[in-house]
Order: sequence, then C-alpha cells, then structure tokens
Amino acid sequence: MEKPRLKVFLDTSALIAGLASSKGAARELLRLAELELIDIVLSRQVIVEADRNIEAKMPEIVYEYRAFIKLLAPVLVDDPSPKDVKKYSALIDPDDAPILAAAVLSGVDCLVTWDRKHFLKSDIKISSHLMILTPGEFLKYFRHHIETEG
Repeated sequence: MEKPRLKVFLDTSALIAGLASSKGAARELLRLAELELIDIVLSRQVIVEADRNIEAKMPEIVYEYRAFIKLLAPVLVDDPSPKDVKKYSALIDPDDAPILAAAVLSGVDCLVTWDRKHFLKSDIKISSHLMILTPGEFLKYFRHHIETEG
C-alpha cells in the first residue's frame, strides 16, 4: 500500500522564491512536487498575491509562472472565513492571519515560508499546532521522513 504524500502549504514568499531561482531549497520543494513526492497546497490568496507580485516585480516570468501553476496542479483550498481569520489574528500579524488560518484549516503536514518575522516564531508554531518551516528546514524534515517512513 502506497503511503500518503506529505501535504505542504506554501506561502507566497516560498512559492515566489521557488519560481524565481533555478536552485535553492524553495526550488527543490517545487521539484519534489513535480516528481509527485509531495503535494503542494495553496490558498487562492497565495495564488493571487504571487501573481500580483510577479507581474509587478518580475514581469518577464509571468507566463512561466502561470504555466508552471497549471503543470504543478497544486491542491487549491478556499480562503478562510472572516471568523477564522479573526481567530488567527490573535496569534499573528493580521495581514498574515488568512495564510495561517488557511494552512491550519486545510489539514496540511506543514507550512513552508521565508517569513521569519511573523511565521517562524516558536509561539506561533505552538499556538497554531502547525509545523512551520523554512524551505531548507523542510528539506531536512523530508529526508528524515522518507528515511524513517520508507
């Protein structure tokens, strides 16, 4: 019986980093998804934010980004309700609460982000009961996971 793949929620910073660079930990996460070793989960807000930021700052890769998203076929989850966003606003900067809420409510194994200022504080991790990692930390976790889970 095949073991279920890890479900990994990417925030906008991790998604853009993976797309903008040809190497690096965030790019390796996208490669793992392409190889169908993990499932990438995105909220609609992440897709919209990434599209807007790429169009404004890296217009030369907009077409590639949109094509890659179609190819990657991430699991798309709805944005959380205002009630859920309000609940998570007590834990994190209100601008980031929709992302944290979407990740927690989607039932992913972890949230991957480069946002050290808001997401990577230990109290956020404890309060949300969610594993929150940088792309590099996720790669280490993934290696350990495949070694122990087979």
